[in-house]
Amino acid sequence: MATNVHLTPELERFTRECVEGGRYNNVSEVVRSGLRLLQEAENRRCQFQAMLRESEAEADRDGAITLDSVTAEIDSIVSASEQ
Repeated sequence: MATNVHLTPELERFTRECVEGGRYNNVSEVVRSGLRLLQEAENRRCQFQAMLRESEAEADRDGAITLDSVTAEIDSIVSASEQ
Protein backbone atom coordinates (compact mmCIF):
# COMPACT_ATOMS: atom_id res chain seq x y z
CA MET A 1 0.00 0.00 0.00
CA ALA A 2 1.46 3.34 -1.01
CA THR A 3 0.76 6.38 1.11
CA ASN A 4 2.03 9.86 0.46
CA VAL A 5 2.98 11.94 3.46
CA HIS A 6 3.67 15.66 3.29
CA LEU A 7 6.16 16.85 5.88
CA THR A 8 6.96 20.35 7.00
CA PRO A 9 10.38 21.55 5.87
CA GLU A 10 11.67 21.08 9.41
CA LEU A 11 10.47 17.46 9.58
CA GLU A 12 11.77 16.78 6.06
CA ARG A 13 15.18 18.08 7.12
CA PHE A 14 15.07 15.96 10.28
CA THR A 15 14.19 12.78 8.40
CA ARG A 16 16.96 13.38 5.89
CA GLU A 17 19.44 13.89 8.72
CA CYS A 18 18.32 10.58 10.26
CA VAL A 19 18.96 8.81 6.97
CA GLU A 20 22.27 10.58 6.40
CA GLY A 21 23.30 9.63 9.94
CA GLY A 22 23.08 5.99 8.88
CA ARG A 23 20.54 4.77 11.39
CA TYR A 24 17.81 4.50 8.76
CA ASN A 25 18.00 3.43 5.13
CA ASN A 26 15.33 5.81 3.87
CA VAL A 27 12.69 8.34 4.88
CA SER A 28 9.99 5.65 5.01
CA GLU A 29 11.88 3.85 7.78
CA VAL A 30 12.10 7.09 9.76
CA VAL A 31 8.35 7.69 9.39
CA ARG A 32 7.53 4.09 10.35
CA SER A 33 9.74 4.39 13.43
CA GLY A 34 7.97 7.59 14.44
CA LEU A 35 4.57 6.00 13.93
CA ARG A 36 5.58 3.03 16.09
CA LEU A 37 6.53 5.43 18.88
CA LEU A 38 3.20 7.23 18.50
CA GLN A 39 1.38 3.89 18.59
CA GLU A 40 3.20 2.90 21.80
CA ALA A 41 2.37 6.27 23.37
CA GLU A 42 -1.30 5.88 22.43
CA ASN A 43 -1.35 2.38 23.91
CA ARG A 44 0.14 3.70 27.17
CA ARG A 45 -2.40 6.53 27.21
CA CYS A 46 -5.28 4.08 26.74
CA GLN A 47 -3.93 1.83 29.51
CA PHE A 48 -3.57 4.82 31.82
CA GLN A 49 -7.13 5.94 31.12
CA ALA A 50 -8.40 2.41 31.81
CA MET A 51 -6.49 2.41 35.10
CA LEU A 52 -8.05 5.76 36.03
CA ARG A 53 -11.54 4.44 35.25
CA GLU A 54 -10.85 1.35 37.38
CA SER A 55 -9.58 3.54 40.23
CA GLU A 56 -12.64 5.77 40.03
CA ALA A 57 -14.92 2.74 40.10
CA GLU A 58 -13.03 1.34 43.10
CA ALA A 59 -13.30 4.68 44.93
CA ASP A 60 -17.04 4.83 44.17
CA ARG A 61 -17.49 1.26 45.37
CA ASP A 62 -15.16 1.19 48.39
CA GLY A 63 -14.91 4.86 49.29
CA ALA A 64 -11.89 7.06 49.16
CA ILE A 65 -9.55 8.67 51.65
CA THR A 66 -8.27 12.20 51.52
CA LEU A 67 -4.69 13.35 51.56
CA ASP A 68 -5.44 15.25 54.76
CA SER A 69 -6.56 12.06 56.53
CA VAL A 70 -3.44 10.20 55.37
CA THR A 71 -1.21 13.05 56.53
CA ALA A 72 -2.96 13.15 59.90
CA GLU A 73 -2.49 9.40 60.33
CA ILE A 74 1.21 9.68 59.47
CA ASP A 75 1.62 12.52 61.93
CA SER A 76 -0.10 10.42 64.58
CA ILE A 77 2.21 7.47 63.94
CA VAL A 78 5.31 9.68 64.05
CA SER A 79 4.15 11.33 67.28
CA ALA A 80 3.46 7.96 68.88
CA SER A 81 6.90 6.67 67.94
CA GLU A 82 8.59 9.74 69.46
CA GLN A 83 7.10 9.07 72.90
